[in-house]
Amino acid sequence: MEFRFFLLVYIVVVAGFSAFAQPTHGDAPYDILIQHGRIIDGTGNPWYVGDIAITDGRIVAIGKNPGGSAKRVIDARGMVVAPGFIDMLGQSETALLIDNRSVSKLAQGITSEITGEGGSIAPQNALTIAAAQPSLDPYHLKIDWSTLDEYWQRLAKKGTPINIGTYVGAAQVREAVLGDVNRAPTAEELEKMKALVAQAMQQGALGISTALIYPPGHYAKTEELIELAKVAARYGGIYATHMRSEGQNEVAAVREALRIGQEAGLPVEIFHLKVSGKSRAGKMIEIVRMIQEARDRGQDVTADMYPYLAGATALASSLPPWVADGGLNKLLERLRDPAVRQRIKTEMSATGERTWENLYLDAGGAPGVMVASVVNPDLKQYTGKTMAEIAQAQNKDPLDALMDFVLADKGLSGALYFIASEEDLQTGLRQPWTSIGLDANELSLDGPLFEPHTHPRAFGSMPRFLGHYVRDLQLAPLEQAIRKITSLPAQRERLVGRGLIKEGFFADITIFNPDVIIDKATYTQPAQLAEGVSYVLVNGQVAFENGKATGAMAGKALKGQGAK
Repeated sequence: MEFRFFLLVYIVVVAGFSAFAQPTHGDAPYDILIQHGRIIDGTGNPWYVGDIAITDGRIVAIGKNPGGSAKRVIDARGMVVAPGFIDMLGQSETALLIDNRSVSKLAQGITSEITGEGGSIAPQNALTIAAAQPSLDPYHLKIDWSTLDEYWQRLAKKGTPINIGTYVGAAQVREAVLGDVNRAPTAEELEKMKALVAQAMQQGALGISTALIYPPGHYAKTEELIELAKVAARYGGIYATHMRSEGQNEVAAVREALRIGQEAGLPVEIFHLKVSGKSRAGKMIEIVRMIQEARDRGQDVTADMYPYLAGATALASSLPPWVADGGLNKLLERLRDPAVRQRIKTEMSATGERTWENLYLDAGGAPGVMVASVVNPDLKQYTGKTMAEIAQAQNKDPLDALMDFVLADKGLSGALYFIASEEDLQTGLRQPWTSIGLDANELSLDGPLFEPHTHPRAFGSMPRFLGHYVRDLQLAPLEQAIRKITSLPAQRERLVGRGLIKEGFFADITIFNPDVIIDKATYTQPAQLAEGVSYVLVNGQVAFENGKATGAMAGKALKGQGAK
């Protein structure tokens, strides 16, 4: 009896090895065979050496020396083979329709991006198009879609090298119904907003998002957001938020985010977690404690970060939110009024309690605000310069120089704000529930979207995290770091079949040298590709190798559970 049992076990084991040794798709060769790599599978488990066979965009076998031939063999000896990295907050939804090479993302090992921060690619109507179109006109891109389904069709026609998923923005549906006005929706208007959220969720949105320091999202009250979030919850979505404050009122902002998640009944994701303001350095411990205590009580809340001390957004976002009431044209009109300008200067200089996010003061004033991008070619000479340097060159008061710059570029300038501390950044990165999001759109080193003074996070976030913080500063073991940028975000967004090196999963794979990987982008010279990533596969196609994008357009739409 004992002999027969062991014989049965032997037959099963041999059959298992035999089944692995042959391609599961008959006698046809594998599409790609990755050999001799140090596999870090995304679970957090220790690495192991093995081979990975890929066919028809999926991983079909993992182990040592699978039998059968392959159309292409990649020797990964001395390198780590990991799941493709997932950017938990990109901004590439329109960029992919303008210049879809995505070199900045691929060179970092990114295969998937989640986007849609408060504003989103859909829904679109006359009100939202009027607000968004001026920023797209220089690139000759017209918004010719209205629903998320129509955007997916538009993107498929253009092609994308990376996978992309999106939230539906609470500010987007607010603007689609109310425009840019600062008031609460009527009951009828709120129902229209909820219907737009439901439509987007049915067409693949991953949840609902907010960006509560920016108009018109800033105008929404908590109760309005709870009602919209309840709709997303019905379709298995999450609530993702750029909170109402990351500075002076951050504790209250965290409480609001947790309340929305609790009352709407859905998970919470906090975008680009940070502590803003030089006077608040060291406060991340308190914010982390609040989030951990919520998790300990059973609330599903996580966060993403970028590994840099400077934030980036529009230069006009440094102005008090009421300046933008009514939209961009109203904002520019107000900046031409001397009396209004004086009120703005008074509010932006005030150091007491406030109800809005004063990015200018949080950055330490004009020396901490750097112009990153402009649309007006006459202003190109000022990119990479701080507002203090620009004010000195123009012999102006710094706040007058800032408002004049916003006027001259019609509110379209981008800026960097040096607002965080290294201590707080590392505290956040250490948490097991934080992932990485670039908060930047895909770019190339030339072409219509190229900006020589963009934020370095656009080109360096993932390699900086793995190289500087994980390898050099040893903030976490490499296996845990890979988990934070692969299976954790895939689990968070419920991306079925992604985020792990596992048989049957999509072949999104990044192959990199752990001893070399590092960011090269700096604040003064940000447009530099990272080093150390050798190959990137997206859905089984090689999208990046030897420092160059291949032109493969294998990316897919990442749709949520509510998609029909």
